[in-house]
Order: sequence, then structure tokens, then C-alpha cells
Amino acid sequence: MNSNQTGASNIQSAKGYKNRWMQLLIGIACMAFMANLQYGWTLFVTPIDNAHHWGKAAIQLAFSIFIVTETWLVPIEGYLVDKFGPRPVVAVGAVCAGLGWVLNSYATSLPMLYFAAVVSGVGAGCVYGTCVGNALKLFPDRRGLAAGLTAAGFGAGAAITVIPIANMIQNSGYEKTFFTFGIIQGVCILVLSMLLIKPVAPKSALVKAGSAARVDYTTRQMLKSPVFWVLYVMFVLVASGGLMATAQIGPIATDFGIATLPMTLFGATLPLLTMTLSIDNVANGLTRPLCGFVSDKIGRENTMFIVFIGEGLALLGLMKFGHNPYAFMAFAAMVFLCWGEIFSIFPAICADIFGSKFAAGNSGTLYTAKGTAALLVPLASVLSAGGGWSRVFVVAAIITIFAGLSAKLILSPMRKRMMANNTAQDMELEGERVAV
Repeated sequence: MNSNQTGASNIQSAKGYKNRWMQLLIGIACMAFMANLQYGWTLFVTPIDNAHHWGKAAIQLAFSIFIVTETWLVPIEGYLVDKFGPRPVVAVGAVCAGLGWVLNSYATSLPMLYFAAVVSGVGAGCVYGTCVGNALKLFPDRRGLAAGLTAAGFGAGAAITVIPIANMIQNSGYEKTFFTFGIIQGVCILVLSMLLIKPVAPKSALVKAGSAARVDYTTRQMLKSPVFWVLYVMFVLVASGGLMATAQIGPIATDFGIATLPMTLFGATLPLLTMTLSIDNVANGLTRPLCGFVSDKIGRENTMFIVFIGEGLALLGLMKFGHNPYAFMAFAAMVFLCWGEIFSIFPAICADIFGSKFAAGNSGTLYTAKGTAALLVPLASVLSAGGGWSRVFVVAAIITIFAGLSAKLILSPMRKRMMANNTAQDMELEGERVAV
């Protein structure tokens, strides 16, 4: 057995927290503790507005700032992960994730709220980019599933805490809630960061990655590829519709007059909004590994086609039937079920096309599309003011369905041509080496 085989065997058989499956679980846990920074935000919008009367559109700008900061700095954070390893980057993210919510608890002006959003965004980006990048590197043989499980921590983590957060806001005020959960989240992520190690996939996993690119593209090389920009535009289109829903689901329920209706499910009675958010976060988390696994089996573009069109139809259903409390809960869950998978499918297809070596930086660069999409979130409030929420739903549905069609009609042919060209070039270079 040569040294490479020995090293791969040691990695594969590593015990304790150094095993690749344990590293994946640690990353999932980090994501779960960071999830509230995005998915718990909607619970605070109305209480903040009631306390300070800043207007919901102005308050939601903080959410956009958070998303932009979280996503657009991920390429830099991915570079730092490749250079220094995951542990210090996630540790810094833990401090920022906790500090951001503590600052929210003391914010008495919009500029302070916006500054807290920047701090929180840096923390979320450090954790998210690192953990997804680790998953892609550790599991080239199961990229969709690994990225999906990691992203599921981000999607479903808030489901565990949405009820206690809602209860604390009601009983103790939103300021104490921000402070308490900020400290809890920051400390837990910091402890977990100490267990992260540099990701190295076993040799056997690398051999199994049949759909992987034979060439590892640097981020600069990737940016010159037309396929990347098709992926980027599709990500923006789908993410914008989902972000509008995650940020605005509370105000939508309030405007529909159903937010506080008592709803009973599995013996538990909760206000409709709280119940809906709990179900939505579960759906949002479940779809990531599920669709990641499915995309490993039937292909990324085929999965995109199905779920993106499904999201568009769910948005239209929410528009038409959402005034019914049961329909509101059902269609909102479908929106999240058909949206959350973008955070497993897009990183997976990015690594498929552009290779594993620079996966953290490359997937992080693609992830900035979420930040671009976040710039459209305040537009939802503007559209709703001019013509009700129907206009928002129609616009979001159209762009999402268009993205689903683009996956089959534009992305798939372009990717096949690119992979074929790369294979031909590799064969040509191999022939030249043999001739020499």
C-alpha cells in the first residue's frame, strides 16, 4: 500500500470527531445555532416597529444588509478557510454572531440596527461558507446530500427555538430576547469551532465522484466561464422569491388578519404565525438533504426544474388561498419546501462543474447571489403598498418558474458542452504527453 492509500485509509477510518461524518455533524450543529440570525428575524420586525415606529420597510432594510454582508464576504472567508483552516474562521464567526444580536438588543436608532446587521452578517458568513465548503470537500461522492445536510442545519435549526423566542418576546420583550439568544448562539458555535479540522476526502470518495470535473478551477477562472453566470442569475431569481417569503411571512399573516388565530396541531395550540414558522423551518430544513440526495440520483438540473416550478405554483397558491388559515399554513410550507434546496443544489453543481480543490471559495462566490437577491426584499414592501401582496406573489412566482425552465433549457446544454470540451482538452493533452 503506497503512502497516498495509507493516508486515505487513515482519514476514512479516523475515529471520534476527526471522522468525516463527525466533522459533517459538527458543521451541521454550527449551522443550526446560527439559523436564527436569518429565520428568527421575522418575529422581531413588528415588535421593533411597535417600539420605535421606524416603519417596516426601514426595519427590513436591516435584513437586507445582513444578507448582503453574509453572502458577499463569503468568498473572502472561503479564501481564509483554504489558507488557515476552518477553526479560526468559524471562531470569529461565533463571536460576531453573538455580538450582532446583543447589539440589536441595545439598538435605539436605525443606524445602530444596521450596524448590528453588518456584524451578524459577518458572523453568519464565516460559519455558513466554512461549513458548506467543508462538506463539499469531505464528500465529493455525495455532494448533494452532504451540502443538503449542512444547509439543513441552517434551515431547520430555527425550528427548535422559534417557539421559545416568540414566547420570550411576548413575555420579556424583544430586547431581552435578542440579548439572551445572542449569547447562547455565540457561545455554542465558539465551542463547536474548536472541534473543526482541515477537510480532506478519502481516496475512495474521490474515485467515486463520477460526475466531478477533471479540472479544478480557481475562482478567477470560474468567473470567466459563462456557465457560472447562468448559475448566478438562476440563484438570484429563485433566492429572491424565497427571501421575500422568509422575511415577510410575519407581516403577510398580520395583513391577512390571521397571525394571532389559535391553531391546534398534534395536540399543541399556538398562534397561527408561530405554528406556521415552526412548520416552515422544518420544511426548509428537510428539503435540503432530500433534494440534495435526489439530485445525486436524477441530476441537478432535473431537480431544479421540478422544485423551482413547484415554488412558483406554491407562491400563487398562497396568493389565492392564503386568507384561509389552513391554506396559509399549507402553501407557506410548500414555498419553503421548494425553496430551501437551492442551498444544497447550487453548491453541489458548482463543485461538480468547477472541481473540489477550491470549492469553499467557488461556492462562496456563487453564494453571493443570495446577497444580490436580498436587495429585492425591501421591494416586496414597496410592491405590497402599491397593490397588496398579490403583486409580490405574482412577480416572485414568474421569476421562479422562469428559473426552473432555464435549468433544463439553458443550463443543462451549456454544462454538457463545457464538460465535453474539458474532456476533449484533457485527452489532447494526454496524447501530447504520450507522444513526448
